[in-house]
Amino acid sequence: MPSLSKTSPHKEVKLFRNNRSQAVRIPVEFELPGDRVLIHREGDKLIIEPVLRPTNLADLLAEWRKEPPLAPEDQFPTIDDMHTKPEDIF
Repeated sequence: MPSLSKTSPHKEVKLFRNNRSQAVRIPVEFELPGDRVLIHREGDKLIIEPVLRPTNLADLLAEWRKEPPLAPEDQFPTIDDMHTKPEDIF
C-alpha cells in the first residue's frame, strides 16, 4: 500500500452513483489504509482521512488517556450492602 504523503499531484476522477449515494473511485496511488474513513467539508472541498485504529494495547491506552475524565454523574454509585445473616445449610 502506498505511504501517506503530505502532498501529491492532482488527478481527475469520475463520480458515479451507488444506489442513493454519490461515490468516487480512489486510484491506487491515493489508496488509504484500513476500511473506514472520516469525511468532512471545508468550504467547497471534501476532506477524507483514514480512521487509524490502535494496533496494540499501548496505543489503545494512549488513546484512552486523551479522553476527558468521567464526570461525577458518570461514576458508579455507592451501594450500601445489606448485612448478611448466618444461614444453616445443613
